[in-house]
Order: sequence, then structure tokens, then C-alpha cells
Amino acid sequence: MIKLTLLAALLLSAPAPAFAKDETPAADPARLKAAVEKLVSFGTRHTLSSATDPKRGIGAARNWGAAEFERISKACGGCLKVTRIADRFEGPRAPAGVIVENVLAIQPGSGDPAHVIMIAGHIDSRVTDPMNFTADAPGANDDASGTALVIEAARLLSKQKHRATIVYALLSGEEQGLWGGKLLAKHAKDQNWQVAAMLNNDIVGGTHGTDGTIVDNRVRVFSEGIRASEDLAAQLARRGIGGEDDGPSRALAKAAIRAGENNPAIGLEVLAVRRPDRFRRGGDHLPSLELGYPAIRFTVGIEDYDHQHQDLRTENGRKYGDTVDEMDFPYLARVTALNVALARELADAPPAPASVSIDGAVSSNTNVTWAPVKDAAAYRIYWRRADRNDWTDSLLVPADKADAGRTLPGVIVDDYFFGVSALSANGSESIVTFGGLPPAK
Repeated sequence: MIKLTLLAALLLSAPAPAFAKDETPAADPARLKAAVEKLVSFGTRHTLSSATDPKRGIGAARNWGAAEFERISKACGGCLKVTRIADRFEGPRAPAGVIVENVLAIQPGSGDPAHVIMIAGHIDSRVTDPMNFTADAPGANDDASGTALVIEAARLLSKQKHRATIVYALLSGEEQGLWGGKLLAKHAKDQNWQVAAMLNNDIVGGTHGTDGTIVDNRVRVFSEGIRASEDLAAQLARRGIGGEDDGPSRALAKAAIRAGENNPAIGLEVLAVRRPDRFRRGGDHLPSLELGYPAIRFTVGIEDYDHQHQDLRTENGRKYGDTVDEMDFPYLARVTALNVALARELADAPPAPASVSIDGAVSSNTNVTWAPVKDAAAYRIYWRRADRNDWTDSLLVPADKADAGRTLPGVIVDDYFFGVSALSANGSESIVTFGGLPPAK
């Protein structure tokens, strides 16, 4: 059991340290731009395009992505295992069926190898007609931006070892039916990965809206509250304790806010949108949600629909098409830095407690207990008044003094919500597990 000194406890109670330049270099806008330009150079990356042509199509793009991961692995002494997973999918946008292949780079952790953080973006592209796999479909912002971000995150995070395993994923088939996301989620389940976070990056490199509005200081993060993976009984249990706003993915979105606040040099406000994705739209994190994994989507602060899912053309002086010149690479670098900051903290932290129990009916005090977490140096109990969304109070509890949980005197269980996170010795913190629900099955 780790013994914490008073000084260590005080350090743990402070916010996590911001990125230091001598620890992890900032994301490089020039590298990101070069990666997006290279992806655009393959002409189209439509999932139904050629998988074998060495210069044009989805196959050439995937080969390039795998080679980039191999290059990064060589620079870190072979710290990445580059692999590909594939399956056949069939649907309205691929009636004859198609082999969907994802390119993964896996950085094994120093702790439990099954404790996993996933960072993903989809490599495929499309134009106006989702069945048109021959026309040029540059897909610069949607989603070469996310692909470039994943590769740059691998370069930055691979410079250090982490407690958790990090999986960097380039996904195919998003535009045809979220098939790459389904393949990744199934693979995680088959491998018995305990996924602590799935960070999906889709359309993360632009700052201009369709109406000309510029938003360059904000990124949207979408998360579910009621869990897609919960059956009716579990949903009713969550409703019964008021936990609709506190599912694991919502806790992950709040951790993204925390990462932004603890790293102010990134310069991005995290707008945590309380819905799984944009209105009546979806992305590759949704299949992870269906299997119970905490998952969020990063997307630009404002979208430009003239430069998304459009044939390349000019009509009445108005330009259409998802091209490189419409992107903002310093902004993409900041979104990348936010992903890296969040992934690094979660990868260096222990897993979140599997369950948190609360008790205090007809009492002036609340008792909070939780499932112990292996290698946790401390826990942080959070609480907030029941009419608020964000945690307002907290108490640090060293792990060697946490066996019986804690009693919060004068905090009435009816009037407050509660949660607990786990911390490492250096202060890295997991997401918060909401109190009062039975452990997930």
C-alpha cells in the first residue's frame, strides 16, 4: 500500500500539471498540414474505392497511415505494434458488400495491458452521393483532419511510457455506416479490453461556418448521459437516483473540460454538448457507446456545410468541396494538444472505481464508499448540490485510509449528488464514477 506524506497529499489535491514543453512537444501545424495534404493526394478515400491501387483510393491511404505508424514506432524503439483488423460489411451504401479494414497502432502500457485508451479518426471520404466512389473526394476536414490528429497524437504520446495501453485507430467505412467504429468496438470486446475512454475525432480542423462566422477558440465535445448500453432496468435505476447527466461518457466529457482548464496554453474552450452527437447525426464513437465504453466525439466549434460531403464545384460564385485551403491548421494543432492532454492524464491514471455506493437516508450525513482500484494512490470524493451540473466540492482520501470510505457530515444525501475518481501518485486522475448505481454488468 502506498503511504502518502502530507506534502504528497497536498500535491494530489492540486490540479494536474499543464504540459511542459520539455516533456511533450506541442502539436505541429506543419506536420498536420502535410499529413492532410498527403491524404488528399490519394484522390478519393471512399470505402468502395480501390484497396489495391498503390496511388489512388482507400487502400493506398491505409498503407500510408500504417507506414506513418511504423515510422513513429521506429523513433520510439518499437513502442508501437502496428496491426490491421478487417471484416466484411454489407448495407444500403454497400449492397454488394465490402471489406472494411482499420489500421491500429497499439502502445502497450506498463500497468494492466487491458486498461485501454483509444484515439480514433476515420480515414474514408465521400462526396455528395455517398455511393460515388470514383469522383475526387478530398475529405480534408472530414476526416483527414481526424486522421492527421491521430497520427500526430501517436508521435507525441509515444515519447513517454504510460500506465494504460493506448490504441491509435484509423477507421474505414464511417461514411457507409459507421462500420469502422463497429469493427473497433467489437475488436475491443473480443480482446477483453477494459476501455476507459474512446476519443473520436471527426471534423476537427476548420474554424469557418457556412454563414462566415469564425469560431477559433472553441471545440465541441459530444457525450451521452443515459447510457445506450443500459437495459430498461438499469435506465430506471439511473433515473431513480438522478444520474441521467452522469454516465461514464458524460464524465469523460467533463474530464476533457478539466484537461482544457489545466492546460490553458492550448487556448480552447470545451463546449460539452449534452447529447451523443450532432442533431440527428452520428459518428464512430456510437458503436463504442452501444457496448458500454465511455466515448466522446470532438468536432469543430462551427461547421461549414458548403465544404462537407460536397462534389467539387463552383455555383453562382460559391465554392463547394472539402479542400485543404478551407482548413485552419493552428486550430487543428490545438485540438490535437487537447486530445493528447486528456489521453495522457487518463493513460497515466488508474482506472475509475467500478462502483460507488452512497448511504444516508433519514440522516444529516452521507456515507460514501467505493470499490478499491489496484495501484490507486488516492481517491477524490466529489459532490454537488442536486440542482447543479458540475462538481463544486471535493475531498482527497489517501488510499491507505480509504478502506471504510468516508462520512461527509452535514451533507444530506437527498440534496446532493456524489462521485469518486482514482488518482495516481503523480496526481493523474481517472474519470468520475457516479454514486448510487449498482456495478455495470
